[in-house]
Parts: sequence; structure tokens; C-alpha cells
Amino acid sequence: MADVVTSYVEGPVVVAIDGRTASGKTTFADELAHTLSATVTGVFRASLDDFKKPWRDRYLYDRASGEGYYRNAFDIERIRSDLVGGFRAGQTMLCSIDPITQIDHSAELIPMPDQAILVIDGVFALRPELRDLWDVGVWLDVDPQISELRATARDGEMLERYRLSEQLYLTEARPQQVADIIIDNDDISAPASSIWPHR
Repeated sequence: MADVVTSYVEGPVVVAIDGRTASGKTTFADELAHTLSATVTGVFRASLDDFKKPWRDRYLYDRASGEGYYRNAFDIERIRSDLVGGFRAGQTMLCSIDPITQIDHSAELIPMPDQAILVIDGVFALRPELRDLWDVGVWLDVDPQISELRATARDGEMLERYRLSEQLYLTEARPQQVADIIIDNDDISAPASSIWPHR
């Protein structure tokens, strides 16, 4: 993956890591960024979880159901304009609102070098409203039963909401069919060789 990303020789590069719940998106993105930073100056990390709408505004829209989480939780406009738009313009916001503390970091803008690489992880990254933003879109493919086992231990009572939102996403957006690269991540210690689908 690092070789694929560094094959882009001009301009800033944005890589998005998507996948099922508990597929290893954050870990994979962290390791990719770490590998890239060994040879590239200016590698940055961001997560779509840091670009959700403020929890205090949840009463304005449905965010509790699976469909509501998929359609309403993320601030699509801020992802487009302030995260990726800012990155390509040379100064970006790497975090809007911390999802745990709810502290607003939107005023913290980071200057970007011309040849910067931004690695983003996040569920629903390959949705239609965002997929044109990425130079490389990656889908981490895991068996649904493996995803369920990992997520049950991690997400507890929120799992049902995530499961329903994920099924809606898979049905509507078909991320496996639009990804540039698919990686079998059933074994997180040894991701299988990437596959380039025909698009």
C-alpha cells in the first residue's frame, strides 16, 4: 500500500481506509501512515469519527437509529470543505469535534506541505457523497462473522445500531464495488494481498 501511495508524484495525496465495523480501519491506517513516514516528509492522519456533528444537536435529527446514524451523524460538508478541501489548499483541520470529549478543535488549522499525504480512516468513507475526495479508496474486507465477534467485544450495546447502519451502507453505497483496492483483513496480523477491482 505504501508503494501504491508513493507512486503519486505530484500534489497532495488523500487515502481513505473503509471497511466493516471492527475490520481494523484505524490500525491499518496508523500502520500505513507510519510506514509512509519513513520515506515521506509530511504524512498526516485523520479520522472521520472526528468529523461528526455535535452531540448536543442530536435532538435536531435522528441519530439513534441505524438509518439515522448513517444519514445524519457525520458532518459531510465539513469533511469536504475543511478536512480535504483545506488539505488540498495547504491548510487543514485534522479534527473538528472530539467524539469523546466533545471539545471543538475546528479553529486548529495545520499547514500542509505541497507533497503531503493524508491518511483517513472511517466507516462510510466510500459513500457517494465522499468518494470523489479520495485519490485512493481502500476497503478492508473481513468475514461478517469475524466483524461481529470483534465488534461485540468492543461496541457492546451500540452494536445493533452499527449493524443496521452498516447494512444500509453496504446495500446503498456498495463500497466493495467502488474501492480502488480491496484487502482481506480477516487476519489483522497478516493482511492478504490487495485486489484491484474493475471499475
